[in-house]
Amino acid sequence: MTTTPDSRPLAGLRIVEVSSFVASPLCGLTLAQLGAEVTRVDPIGGAADIGRLPTTAEGTSIYWTGLNKGKRSVVADLRSAEGQRIVQDLVTAPGEGGGILVTNQAGREWLSHDTLSQLRSDVVTVEILGRRDGRPGVDYTVNAALGFPQITGPREHAGVVNHALPAWDVACGLYAALAVTSAVRRRERTGLGSHVTLPLDDVALSIASTLGYLTEPQVNGAERDATGNDVYGTYGTDFVTADGGRFMIVALTPRHFRDLVSVTGTHDAVAAVEKALGADFARDEDRYRHREILTALFSPWFRERSTDDVRTALAETAVLHEQYRGFAEVAAGDAVTANPLFAQLDQPGIGTYLAAGLPAAFDGEHYFTGPAVDPASVRQAPAAQNAGESGSVS
Repeated sequence: MTTTPDSRPLAGLRIVEVSSFVASPLCGLTLAQLGAEVTRVDPIGGAADIGRLPTTAEGTSIYWTGLNKGKRSVVADLRSAEGQRIVQDLVTAPGEGGGILVTNQAGREWLSHDTLSQLRSDVVTVEILGRRDGRPGVDYTVNAALGFPQITGPREHAGVVNHALPAWDVACGLYAALAVTSAVRRRERTGLGSHVTLPLDDVALSIASTLGYLTEPQVNGAERDATGNDVYGTYGTDFVTADGGRFMIVALTPRHFRDLVSVTGTHDAVAAVEKALGADFARDEDRYRHREILTALFSPWFRERSTDDVRTALAETAVLHEQYRGFAEVAAGDAVTANPLFAQLDQPGIGTYLAAGLPAAFDGEHYFTGPAVDPASVRQAPAAQNAGESGSVS
């Protein structure tokens, strides 16, 4: 089945996005993939992220175009009364499905919920903040204040290690998309608008609490130690093969562990260790506590075999495993080239490449959007000019 844009879940919603960087644009992209009409508003010359790395050799931002696929684009002088009025009119235009603003540019009185609600009483504003007290904050500073860098990286490393993935930005963007759809649902039931604030640091704190990182020191009086590449609370770690390949192995269940013992031919040795330690390796806790001994028993099997042999042997087991790969290898492999999640996209300023759609498949189909507006047109657009409009891919 091939859907049309009008049959998508959020068809008929009109979103205005005044944003930059990751969380807010990702919110808009997600809503656009689900069928909403999203209009991104940029200042003259583009927002601060318009040329952010990585870029093509000609200077087009791969980052910017990836986050802004499928959106309309308007450029306005946001410092002038005329430009501000244009944005207010876009947000509060009458009609069902409109009256929705997503922004990480909070603190502007002319763009505030109070101001916009005077123009349209049922307006929905979702404001993404850095910190709950209104101070600026980004993923990497929020993460530094949370504790994760202290337990990331090799156990023998004395300093902190930042993550490469802006995980809190991603989570915040998806929470923002959920906030929009929830506020719209509430408006449909009650006729009321909503003023939603979503601080990035609260997103991170909420998830850290839910996963137990913040509860553990409150209840047990101790914080979690660094575990390197070992999986916390069960058995999992990485192994190197004879020809330098590397695999991540995870044994979450007793069956996984039994198969790992079987494929590595270590049954007698593991049984002897289990008896000597008084352990029960059917239990997560015991596999985790004695992980270093188990890893020492399993490692020779990996070191003595080629990457291909290890891959073939593991494929016959229930062991959770995957070979470590680089981005270039992934992009050239079946995970991208033979995956219906990806479709050819012709992006101005970049060229044709395989771009991902919405990861959720509705009735077996992924939703895609057309390309982003060429960033060059945003840079060059005069005030209050429509800088372009995307199409859609089905």
